[in-house]
Parts: sequence; C-alpha cells; structure tokens
Amino acid sequence: MSIFHLTRRTIIAAAIATAALAGAAVAHDFKAGSLQIDHPWSRATPGGATVAGGYLVVKNTGTAPDRLVAATAPFAGRVEIHEMSMKDGVMVMRPLPDGLAIPAGGSLELKPGGYHIMFLDLKAPLKEGTLVDGTLTFEKAGTVPVQFKVEGMGAQGGGAHSSH
Repeated sequence: MSIFHLTRRTIIAAAIATAALAGAAVAHDFKAGSLQIDHPWSRATPGGATVAGGYLVVKNTGTAPDRLVAATAPFAGRVEIHEMSMKDGVMVMRPLPDGLAIPAGGSLELKPGGYHIMFLDLKAPLKEGTLVDGTLTFEKAGTVPVQFKVEGMGAQGGGAHSSH
C-alpha cells in the first residue's frame, strides 16, 4: 500500500471522527427520568436589555404526567414560567405560578409567542454563540441542570432544531 493510500485513509478517518464529534456537540439535550429536554435556547440580547426568553421542548416518555414548576438561572435576578396569548386582538403575557403540565407519552413545547421561560433582571447581555447555565425543576423528575444555547437576536426555532 502506498503512502498516498495511507494518508488518504488517515484523512478520511479523521473527517469521520470530526463529523461524529460535531454531531455530539450539536446534540444539546438533557434527561431527567422519563423526561427528555431538547435543545434549551435563548436569543442574544442587546446591551441594557433586562429580559430574555428561554425555549425548549420536553418529551415525556413515561406513563405518568409531570409538571415544569420552576426554573433558575444565575445570569438573571428572577426566572418565571410564562404564557403569551391573544386576548381581544392584543398579545398578552402572564406568569404561570403553577407551571406547565407535561402529559404522559406527550410533550410540551416552549417557543416564541407561546409558553416560555422568562429571564428577568438580566445581570449582563446574553451573547450569541454562548451557553448559559440554568436549572429546570419538575414536580416528579426533580431539578435538572441545563444549558441554554444563545442564538441570534432574530432566531425563531432554536438553531440546530430549526432545520428539522
């Protein structure tokens, strides 16, 4: 076998390994019992912004319902679970102190314009391309550390998942 063939094989093997590692890096999911938390994300914020939203999907593969009851984030003074809805032609946002149900065998989607996590009293702007720490607390599954990927200011669907 010639050096050319060995070098070519080495390059191909390195490319395959790099692609596999990149796929693992893009996978941005967390697990808590029967709950799968898919790609938590937020939008970058301009300097001086005091609020941001957090978005994700929670899939419940179990046979019992659960409930998202709280969230925390060290980069925010307060964190609340919110709902946005239309009322008399006006978009209204309100906190949901009892959290959100995740049905058995179902899922819960937090997205712009709907259910979301509200980060209030931001301590610093959220910068695109960074990961910021947070926790989600579920009634049955308990508290789960997660990282929110900060997408661009105009992001609509959470980066890696928007192409699905």
